[in-house]
Amino acid sequence: MRPEPSVTAPRSTGLVLALLGVFLMVVMMDNTIVNIALRAIQEQLDASNSQLQWAVDSYILIYAALMFPAGILADRYGRKRVLLIGLTVFAAASALSAFSHTPDQLIVWRAVMGLGGAVVPPATLSIIRDTFPSDQQGRAMGIWSAIGGSSVAFGPLVGGLLLERFWWGSVFLINVPIVLLAGALAMWAVPESRATTSRRLDLPGVVLSVAGATTLVFGVIRGGETTWRAWNTTGLVAAGLVILALFVLVERRRAEPTIDVSLFRNRAFASGTLSMALAFFAITGGTYLLVFYSLLVRGDSTLQFGLVLLPVAVGSIPAALAANALTRARGPRFTVLLGLGSLTAAFVILYFLEPHTPLLVIEGALLLAGLGIGSVMATTTPLVMAVVEPQKAAAGAAANSAIRQIGGALGVAVLGSVYATRYHSGVTGTLAPWTPPLPEQAQDSLGATATALESAARSGNPGLVRAVPQLQDGATHAFINALRSTSSVTVAVLLAGMVLGAFWLPARTGGDTGRTATGSRPGLPLQEARDTASADREGDRDRDPDRGRTP
Repeated sequence: MRPEPSVTAPRSTGLVLALLGVFLMVVMMDNTIVNIALRAIQEQLDASNSQLQWAVDSYILIYAALMFPAGILADRYGRKRVLLIGLTVFAAASALSAFSHTPDQLIVWRAVMGLGGAVVPPATLSIIRDTFPSDQQGRAMGIWSAIGGSSVAFGPLVGGLLLERFWWGSVFLINVPIVLLAGALAMWAVPESRATTSRRLDLPGVVLSVAGATTLVFGVIRGGETTWRAWNTTGLVAAGLVILALFVLVERRRAEPTIDVSLFRNRAFASGTLSMALAFFAITGGTYLLVFYSLLVRGDSTLQFGLVLLPVAVGSIPAALAANALTRARGPRFTVLLGLGSLTAAFVILYFLEPHTPLLVIEGALLLAGLGIGSVMATTTPLVMAVVEPQKAAAGAAANSAIRQIGGALGVAVLGSVYATRYHSGVTGTLAPWTPPLPEQAQDSLGATATALESAARSGNPGLVRAVPQLQDGATHAFINALRSTSSVTVAVLLAGMVLGAFWLPARTGGDTGRTATGSRPGLPLQEARDTASADREGDRDRDPDRGRTP
């Protein structure tokens, strides 16, 4: 028998789950809470469209890439200890973000927030697996997943409530009292646990993963800012892909890699993480752009926009809670494809958005999106964690969460770049005759156009003042067309994911023949399933003598 991870007895599993849910909610909300403040940040910090994308992605990228080493540190030094240290860094950086004076300062402090928040998903998920009995872990992970999925909607809702009364920095400052209060309770209630065998930190793997992901996203964002034909755009994208390929090659030969790439030989792990990444690509990139539609096209307030997104949470919570039972009855393939299909239907509806689309239609689409994200996240999380050895619980959770967040970062980068390119080409003909007096950067985004036209309306230039309504209509038309382009890309990505999932996702978690989704054989309990999966990996190493050697 493999020794179980060292763990102290919890005060109350219910209280533990509640506190871990608070920590997960607060760090995951920062993936989306910033969206509601983008318009105010653009106005008050004079931020460009690419700077707004980096204000979102600097957090997501560091948050995702550093989950790998964060999971190892949590396994080695204690999951509660590393969790509380990370939350302290997260809270301090939140306060500094709130008082940033320039877009670059905000981007830097958001990256530091990501550094602190990176420990939360792997630490909380591994604490759940160590704290809860095996027959309760599926439900606990379902609740954990529901909290993560609902953060997509609760972030903008909380942000909208704050921005009704306070300045844009309040969406970051709110993290501080929440972390302090919940952290104090966690010191008493959450059990400490760590792996019984320590792993060394894989510094080359960390550097390559951060460098590769950042370079790739930087190239994608730059493509929307300049042109995709420029060598310094395609070159950056190509360099990012090369670095990530080198990362995989290096990790295959490390004795203690940042991420055990052999996990991706297991179809449950590979298909589950890919499905979750695609779902977050859609939901994160889509909500990033929807804020401009709501605030600038529909004329909603920040609070109204937060309420517009509420159906995402309304759909994701029951879907996540029901996914465990549905997966047992119909299998993970059915449940995940159902979720991806629901997301696809949502973006098909959003493709047909017009300035005066009835709110009920928009809410219906977002409800479908919530049902989709909840189903996918709650099904894939226990699916992929079942093949991870207990000694590497935090590291496995880190890989799972990191790939999901990289999907979200690419969603913002890719869809933001598609939007920027299409909007610029669509609005240039309208604004070019008035440039100057309108600034050239007014063609970068709808937010920049709106700011320039607001100034033009007060300029005292009679011809320009008379032209403002016509220019606003042209900008809105260009934005709607750009939004349709992003919806088309999202639908295409999700459909491709569904086709792959139909062939790749495990049909069931138990059956009559072969290995199941968890790497188990029929009727085996969870721990024995993990032992079977571990033996499979040992067999892979025997067949590949170079596997595990350190260069």
